[in-house]
Amino acid sequence: MPMHFARRVSFAMVHLMRSWLLRSTLVAAALALSVGSAACSNPPSAKSAKVTAGEMPAGESWSGVYFHPVYGYLHLVEEGSNIQGRWRRADQSHWGELSGTREGNVFRYKWTEHKVGMVGNAADARGKGYFVYKAGKDGAELDGEFGLNDDEAGSDWHSVKQQRMNPDLRSINGDAAGIAAPGATKGWE
Repeated sequence: MPMHFARRVSFAMVHLMRSWLLRSTLVAAALALSVGSAACSNPPSAKSAKVTAGEMPAGESWSGVYFHPVYGYLHLVEEGSNIQGRWRRADQSHWGELSGTREGNVFRYKWTEHKVGMVGNAADARGKGYFVYKAGKDGAELDGEFGLNDDEAGSDWHSVKQQRMNPDLRSINGDAAGIAAPGATKGWE
């Protein structure tokens, strides 16, 4: 076989292999993009709690004040099947409000928590959650979870009902103790 013919054959083979490799790479990239964009078009579904309502323990009420070492005192007021609540974190850094409906011993709610001293979109967090009311020998407790945005689950929230404390939603607002400007709590003179 003459040398110039062998060079042409090997050049043709190299050219064929390069074009095959390029086409294979392009096909793989196109496939990866189509799979990636399909995954982006179907966001994951929100986490929802798998809890079933039971009977509310006899003689018990959702209305009351509940304590958690991080979230502080949670004040809940029940009116019919609707419940509203407010809390201030134990470190005074945030305060929040929630509202929702109860069915038996399960309360599902939407919540908003505000960061004290901040304004704008970053100042607030929102989500959903649930509590299950449980009566124990040492008193009532709330066992539940809350999630961010559309999630109803994700983080635990366990609180103990306080004896001899009445809920007062108006006692919890955006002013942290000792942070209000001088004279801000007085009327115009």
